[in-house]
Amino acid sequence: MKKILVPTDFSKPSEYASKLASKLAEKANSEVHLLHMVELPTGIIDMGAGTNFSIPESMLYIRKVRDRLIDYKKEFFPKNENVKHAIRFQTPFDGIRDYAKKNNPDLIVMGAKGHTDLEEMLIGSNTEKVVRNSEIPVMVTKKDGDNFTPKNLVFASSFKPNKNEAFERFLTFAKNFENSNIHLLKINTPQKFENTQETNARIQNFINAYDLQNYSINVYNDSSIEKGILNFSNKVNADVIALATHGRSGLSHIFNGSITKSLSKSSIKPMLTFKV
Repeated sequence: MKKILVPTDFSKPSEYASKLASKLAEKANSEVHLLHMVELPTGIIDMGAGTNFSIPESMLYIRKVRDRLIDYKKEFFPKNENVKHAIRFQTPFDGIRDYAKKNNPDLIVMGAKGHTDLEEMLIGSNTEKVVRNSEIPVMVTKKDGDNFTPKNLVFASSFKPNKNEAFERFLTFAKNFENSNIHLLKINTPQKFENTQETNARIQNFINAYDLQNYSINVYNDSSIEKGILNFSNKVNADVIALATHGRSGLSHIFNGSITKSLSKSSIKPMLTFKV
């Protein structure tokens, strides 16, 4: 990973994402792009007659935002030598989209809202919107990433041929953590059940083109895909859950429906998503 983009609004979830990004950047020797969006009132932008904002007032406001961003960079990226920062006067989604197109990062790291229920983790948020539309892999976290040292990486998939690109991007990410274990995961549900022999054969055929080390093939039965992914990830103490998403639905389909209370906030893992 040469470049990591970290959007921040100075919230607690953004701090979690920044700590995680800092660890990733240290490991991969990546350049960090710290991005803050300012949605200015129309009066500040227009500066026209009759507005409530003077040019000196608006310039002071912008300077304060810049100073806060510089302090934020020093606090959360103290060990990262190459950290750039930028301010964009756009909505969060538009700013992230346009900045990513211009600078072409390899990964976007974002925080998720701190709701208790898993199904509310991403739905309706700016994070979910970025995941749904971004051609660049997105890592989402809602936990403190200060001690992030990934040893167990879960890649959940149907392992159909159209998932190859997502898997290759996942392997590029995993190469930064040479001693990690890769858990290839296929969830069986009552609605879409396959026998273990057929599933194992398909996964093996899927990975034959890749030189994998330290991996396991896992077929896990559960009442739904989302429960299966989260239950298995808890079982192996996963540090990252990786999966491919479809642009039309982002991650919302992963968190639809009722999730048991046992899969609480403390069990949520960072999620790495790839749009297919």
